Amino acid sequence: MDIDFVVTWVNMDDPEWQNEFAKYSGNSNNTKNGVSKARFRDYGFLKYWFRGIEKFAPWVRKIHFVTSGQKPEWLDENNPQIHLVNHKDFIPAEFLPTYNSVVIERYMYRIPGLSDHFVYFNDDFYIINHITPERFFKNGLPCDIAVFDYNPAWSQWYVRIKNNIKIINRHFNKKEVMERWHDKWFDKSYGSKARWNYLLRFYNKFITLRVPHNAQPYLKKTFEEVWAAAGKELTETSSNRFRALTDYTPELFRIWQICNGDFEPYNTYKDTKMFPLMIKSKKAIKAIYEQSYSLICLNDNVHIRNYDEVMHNLNEAFQSILPEKSSFEL
Repeated sequence: MDIDFVVTWVNMDDPEWQNEFAKYSGNSNNTKNGVSKARFRDYGFLKYWFRGIEKFAPWVRKIHFVTSGQKPEWLDENNPQIHLVNHKDFIPAEFLPTYNSVVIERYMYRIPGLSDHFVYFNDDFYIINHITPERFFKNGLPCDIAVFDYNPAWSQWYVRIKNNIKIINRHFNKKEVMERWHDKWFDKSYGSKARWNYLLRFYNKFITLRVPHNAQPYLKKTFEEVWAAAGKELTETSSNRFRALTDYTPELFRIWQICNGDFEPYNTYKDTKMFPLMIKSKKAIKAIYEQSYSLICLNDNVHIRNYDEVMHNLNEAFQSILPEKSSFEL
């Protein structure tokens, strides 16, 4: 079974990108959630993303490196494992340029040459220890955790996720799904995280599902099915050049997979950790040095104190476990 990785990246220091961004955002210094520096800035750690793959996940078939036409100077585009992908290669021209990640993500199944099984990475997600294909796919199906999550209404991210749930409830009967795939919804590996599954098993409608910060495995056919069912909504909101409350997130495709039974139960929290750098930078640095997890997310924020020092210390930690150049570097 071939497994590809897809990763999105942007170089916000690129003058051409900055000029175009300012043209559409109206203010290149805008600090709102959808256009803040934390949404786009690059730590300079991308080389460790590639080094981590070569050292800890050498089994990947192809890496689809998705940008708006940018490329790090050090990246060897002639490496046969790399496929440089421009937004215009798979996103309809009428929606470009876009600075909305959820728009980019909904079209990624159209990337030329993408395998039927792929894992989607944000560029703040790193592999820091050995990982096998079975972490992402088992029996040909994505590994995932199917648990409900009662969430706060104030979160804008959850408002968008609720948009997804409306489509899910339109196409799936919750009781039928949970009965048909009972063992997958009540797998013992979920532990206490499945408590809402038990409490809500008789409730008629889906509510939001827990959203792990994860490198997410997908089946390409899932995207085709969702587009066939909700193409109108996805097309209409593709014009959201920046994040908007009307958006549909990648969770729509993930939840669709789960409702179809196209997944194998796996508690993604046992080997994956998200570190909000604003409050947990020291723990993130320690986790890298000790390789405490297979996958980590370094979540940026414009309010990180001593930003340069934090980035320097993170770089030192990465360098300690991944000191050698990868074949992806010139």
